[in-house]
Amino acid sequence: MIGKPEWFERRKYTGWGVNPKTWQGYAYIAAFVGSLAVFQSMPFWDAQTRIAGTVVWGSVLLLDMLHIMMHLERDEREYKIEAIAERNAAYAMIAVIAVGVLCQLIVSSLQKNPTVDWFLIGALAAGVAAKCISNIYLERKPL
Repeated sequence: MIGKPEWFERRKYTGWGVNPKTWQGYAYIAAFVGSLAVFQSMPFWDAQTRIAGTVVWGSVLLLDMLHIMMHLERDEREYKIEAIAERNAAYAMIAVIAVGVLCQLIVSSLQKNPTVDWFLIGALAAGVAAKCISNIYLERKPL
Protein backbone atom coordinates (compact mmCIF):
# COMPACT_ATOMS: atom_id res chain seq x y z
CA MET A 1 0.00 0.00 0.00
CA ILE A 2 1.13 3.59 0.55
CA GLY A 3 2.53 3.66 4.10
CA LYS A 4 5.15 1.32 5.52
CA PRO A 5 4.79 -0.54 8.84
CA GLU A 6 8.29 0.47 9.93
CA TRP A 7 7.13 4.11 10.03
CA PHE A 8 4.63 3.31 12.82
CA GLU A 9 4.35 1.56 16.16
CA ARG A 10 1.41 0.02 17.97
CA ARG A 11 -0.54 2.51 20.07
CA LYS A 12 -0.08 1.24 23.59
CA TYR A 13 -1.49 3.78 26.02
CA THR A 14 -4.10 5.89 24.23
CA GLY A 15 -6.50 3.49 22.54
CA TRP A 16 -6.25 1.37 19.41
CA GLY A 17 -4.35 1.90 16.20
CA VAL A 18 -0.85 3.14 15.45
CA ASN A 19 1.37 6.11 16.26
CA PRO A 20 4.00 7.55 13.94
CA LYS A 21 7.48 6.37 14.92
CA THR A 22 9.66 8.08 12.31
CA TRP A 23 9.57 11.33 10.38
CA GLN A 24 8.14 9.39 7.41
CA GLY A 25 5.14 8.39 9.55
CA TYR A 26 4.52 12.02 10.49
CA ALA A 27 4.93 13.05 6.84
CA TYR A 28 2.48 10.33 5.77
CA ILE A 29 -0.18 11.59 8.21
CA ALA A 30 0.50 15.23 7.25
CA ALA A 31 0.18 14.38 3.54
CA PHE A 32 -3.18 12.66 4.05
CA VAL A 33 -4.60 15.40 6.27
CA GLY A 34 -3.10 18.23 4.18
CA SER A 35 -4.38 16.90 0.88
CA LEU A 36 -7.85 16.42 2.38
CA ALA A 37 -7.78 20.00 3.69
CA VAL A 38 -6.77 21.30 0.25
CA PHE A 39 -9.56 19.26 -1.38
CA GLN A 40 -12.12 20.60 1.09
CA SER A 41 -10.99 24.21 0.63
CA MET A 42 -11.44 24.22 -3.15
CA PRO A 43 -14.34 26.61 -3.83
CA PHE A 44 -15.63 24.90 -6.98
CA TRP A 45 -16.66 21.58 -5.37
CA ASP A 46 -20.28 21.16 -4.38
CA ALA A 47 -21.29 19.53 -1.06
CA GLN A 48 -22.01 16.14 -2.63
CA THR A 49 -18.57 16.02 -4.30
CA ARG A 50 -16.88 17.01 -1.03
CA ILE A 51 -18.69 14.25 0.86
CA ALA A 52 -17.90 11.63 -1.80
CA GLY A 53 -14.24 12.71 -1.93
CA THR A 54 -13.95 12.60 1.85
CA VAL A 55 -15.51 9.12 2.00
CA VAL A 56 -13.14 7.82 -0.68
CA TRP A 57 -10.12 9.50 0.93
CA GLY A 58 -11.08 8.20 4.38
CA SER A 59 -11.61 4.69 3.00
CA VAL A 60 -8.17 4.68 1.39
CA LEU A 61 -6.62 5.87 4.67
CA LEU A 62 -8.54 3.27 6.68
CA LEU A 63 -7.53 0.40 4.38
CA ASP A 64 -3.92 1.54 4.38
CA MET A 65 -3.85 1.84 8.18
CA LEU A 66 -5.37 -1.64 8.54
CA HIS A 67 -2.65 -2.96 6.22
CA ILE A 68 0.02 -1.23 8.29
CA MET A 69 -1.44 -2.53 11.58
CA MET A 70 -1.54 -6.11 10.30
CA HIS A 71 2.11 -5.97 9.24
CA LEU A 72 3.64 -4.41 12.34
CA GLU A 73 6.42 -6.61 13.69
CA ARG A 74 5.90 -7.74 17.26
CA ASP A 75 7.59 -10.30 19.44
CA GLU A 76 5.87 -12.91 21.64
CA ARG A 77 5.97 -10.66 24.71
CA GLU A 78 4.20 -7.83 22.85
CA TYR A 79 1.49 -10.25 21.68
CA LYS A 80 0.88 -11.41 25.27
CA ILE A 81 0.85 -7.85 26.64
CA GLU A 82 -1.58 -6.75 23.94
CA ALA A 83 -3.84 -9.77 24.54
CA ILE A 84 -4.03 -9.07 28.28
CA ALA A 85 -4.63 -5.35 27.69
CA GLU A 86 -7.39 -6.09 25.16
CA ARG A 87 -9.00 -8.57 27.55
CA ASN A 88 -8.97 -6.02 30.38
CA ALA A 89 -10.39 -3.32 28.09
CA ALA A 90 -13.18 -5.69 27.03
CA TYR A 91 -13.99 -6.51 30.68
CA ALA A 92 -14.18 -2.80 31.52
CA MET A 93 -16.45 -2.05 28.54
CA ILE A 94 -18.72 -4.99 29.38
CA ALA A 95 -19.02 -3.82 32.98
CA VAL A 96 -19.90 -0.27 31.95
CA ILE A 97 -22.49 -1.44 29.40
CA ALA A 98 -24.06 -3.86 31.91
CA VAL A 99 -24.28 -1.15 34.59
CA GLY A 100 -25.78 1.22 32.01
CA VAL A 101 -28.44 -1.32 31.07
CA LEU A 102 -29.28 -1.90 34.74
CA CYS A 103 -29.50 1.85 35.39
CA GLN A 104 -31.81 2.31 32.40
CA LEU A 105 -34.00 -0.52 33.59
CA ILE A 106 -34.19 0.74 37.18
CA VAL A 107 -34.86 4.38 36.26
CA SER A 108 -37.47 3.49 33.64
CA SER A 109 -39.13 1.00 36.03
CA LEU A 110 -39.39 3.67 38.71
CA GLN A 111 -41.20 5.83 36.15
CA LYS A 112 -43.57 2.89 35.53
CA ASN A 113 -42.37 2.48 31.95
CA PRO A 114 -39.67 -0.23 31.92
CA THR A 115 -37.52 0.13 28.81
CA VAL A 116 -34.02 -0.88 27.81
CA ASP A 117 -31.78 0.31 24.98
CA TRP A 118 -31.71 -2.77 22.74
CA PHE A 119 -28.55 -1.53 21.05
CA LEU A 120 -26.69 -2.05 24.34
CA ILE A 121 -28.26 -5.48 24.76
CA GLY A 122 -27.12 -6.26 21.21
CA ALA A 123 -23.57 -5.15 22.07
CA LEU A 124 -23.50 -7.50 25.05
CA ALA A 125 -24.95 -10.35 22.96
CA ALA A 126 -22.39 -9.73 20.20
CA GLY A 127 -19.62 -9.92 22.80
CA VAL A 128 -20.93 -13.25 24.08
CA ALA A 129 -21.18 -14.58 20.52
CA ALA A 130 -17.65 -13.42 19.65
CA LYS A 131 -16.26 -15.10 22.76
CA CYS A 132 -18.15 -18.33 22.07
CA ILE A 133 -17.06 -18.49 18.41
CA SER A 134 -13.47 -17.64 19.34
CA ASN A 135 -13.35 -20.36 22.00
CA ILE A 136 -14.78 -22.98 19.63
CA TYR A 137 -12.36 -21.99 16.87
CA LEU A 138 -9.27 -21.77 19.09
CA GLU A 139 -9.99 -25.07 20.89
CA ARG A 140 -9.90 -26.87 17.53
CA LYS A 141 -6.81 -25.06 16.23
CA PRO A 142 -3.33 -26.05 17.43
CA LEU A 143 -1.61 -23.14 19.11
